[in-house]
Amino acid sequence: MQRSVSAALDARVDQATTVIFSIAAAPGAEFAHEVIDYRIDGEPIVPVEVTDAHGTRLHRFEVPAGEFTARYEAVVDGRAALAPVEDIDLIRYLRPSRYCESDTLFPTAVGEFRGLSGKQLLESVSSWVGSELSYVPGSSAPTDGAVQTLLLRQGVCRDYAHLVIALLRALDVPARLVSVYAPGLSPMDFHAVAEAYVEGAWYVVDATTLAPRSSLLRIATGRDAADTAFLTNHGGNLVLTRLEVTAVADRLPDDDLSRLVQLR
Repeated sequence: MQRSVSAALDARVDQATTVIFSIAAAPGAEFAHEVIDYRIDGEPIVPVEVTDAHGTRLHRFEVPAGEFTARYEAVVDGRAALAPVEDIDLIRYLRPSRYCESDTLFPTAVGEFRGLSGKQLLESVSSWVGSELSYVPGSSAPTDGAVQTLLLRQGVCRDYAHLVIALLRALDVPARLVSVYAPGLSPMDFHAVAEAYVEGAWYVVDATTLAPRSSLLRIATGRDAADTAFLTNHGGNLVLTRLEVTAVADRLPDDDLSRLVQLR
């Protein structure tokens, strides 16, 4: 499979600021083509690339006031390497986190999914979250976590993923959030899914079922959306004025929801 992805962002910078982007595909795949271009008032900016423990590529730089643009495009051939299994991850991703309040949701998780494990548990949690929530763009606030999502019964992809993660952690299954490029997604945007550790490996759980899981291309991995934001800035003011994301595959696969799928 060949996947072609891109992101175009424009912003107005009113006051000098430190910017951190996470829009580049994670390493581990075979890049046939990749372009990373950041500019302020048309002049190139060379970022410092910082790579975290999961391979997330963070681009950090200082931006003066002016008109800012970011352009990313990549063509990836074949599949990326499988996500490694690290002992620390099996501890970190069992703990509650800012947007995944697994301790608060423990009674709900036990009440709904008692006695289930492995593949059956992933299928049941994904199906339950998908049926309990309505996908409503703009319905959630940036600070909403899994508890608020369940109370509102609506959200977008990150809200679905946070609720899945919180329920799985409450049942002693390590789970984490992954931001991805998602061929087949409609409406097109950055996408967020859960990744759960069962049967000795990490598997994708996407309760939205909006894109084939085997087409997804990893960008960032973390505890929740606090670790995987595509843009953060500190010390100044930046206003995003345009965001356009594309992701296509030369062959869009079917998604058999009855089987486990690893993110590659």
